[in-house]
Amino acid sequence: MTQPERIISLSRKVGSIADHKITQIKQITRETRILALNAIIESARAGDAGKGFGVVAGEVKAISDRITDIAEDLTVELAGAIDELSILGEKLVRQVRGQRLADLAANVIELIDRNLYERSCDVRWWATDQAVLDALTHRDLPDAAAMATTACERLAVILGSYTVYLDLWVVGLDGKVIATGRSNRFSHVVGASVAKADWFKRALGTRSGEEYIACDIEVEPLLGNQQVSTFATAVRAGGKAYGEPIGVLGIFFDWQPQAAAVVKGIRIAEEDWQMTRCLLVDENHRVIAASDGRGVLQEQVHLPTDKQVGYYQTDQTVTGYALTPGYETYPGQGWYGVVVQSLRAVD
Repeated sequence: MTQPERIISLSRKVGSIADHKITQIKQITRETRILALNAIIESARAGDAGKGFGVVAGEVKAISDRITDIAEDLTVELAGAIDELSILGEKLVRQVRGQRLADLAANVIELIDRNLYERSCDVRWWATDQAVLDALTHRDLPDAAAMATTACERLAVILGSYTVYLDLWVVGLDGKVIATGRSNRFSHVVGASVAKADWFKRALGTRSGEEYIACDIEVEPLLGNQQVSTFATAVRAGGKAYGEPIGVLGIFFDWQPQAAAVVKGIRIAEEDWQMTRCLLVDENHRVIAASDGRGVLQEQVHLPTDKQVGYYQTDQTVTGYALTPGYETYPGQGWYGVVVQSLRAVD
């Protein structure tokens, strides 16, 4: 239990104790009044001998009445103060929780940004690999098949070290795939045309070897309809930054398991997971990863756009969110980290 939640719990406990004790005071004063009334009656029966006792009994009754009035005032004043304290405490709890969730959301998107920054570096330098260059420059020569095989072997070696990728493709200017790093698993890829694919056309449009394109999450039919984050750039003559494009290198980040590790890895208490949902959403606020696996590539999440990092509340949830800050030369793609937590009564 956090300190603000502890304040609420204590205020409710104080209120309960106060109600109980005031009830006891009222019960005692009722009993005292009854005794005082009985004493007054008995003193009246005793005549002159009981007059002094009757005066004392009257005073006792008056004091009892005053105590009753004070108890009533205390009930009203204390109840109001405790209610206000509880309301302020609940507001503070939501503020603390909201800021905490916003911080967690920022951490989630920063982790993804750093991960994808590495992908942006990979695609640019692998596009200068000699085996990739040879496969494209020898494409119309007698040794084209051998060069393509060598490129496949080279890509396979890369994939052996970088297990976060589903596949790497070398694509000719005509849009046909001439080499893949997983020829055993995706043998149908070689010879397939990706000429109409947005990532291919955009990659050919890059102006230098320093540029690359990064796509939103989508399923790739040629890779078994698995979810991928695609990075691509033009392969340039001689591997030079401003050489003429001779093809395209496309690399396919294995999105689902990598993203799941991030959204399921936020640091919250084990008991809070049942009421917490961690998400990554794209610039269109479409869910692209979810800790509970629900709504991926289908659900839309409402997010404010007036702040880069913040939180908002409804009657049932508190939602923290953070816009991608980018990392190094990776500017981000307008994605958000989002953490949604259901509200629960504070014990």
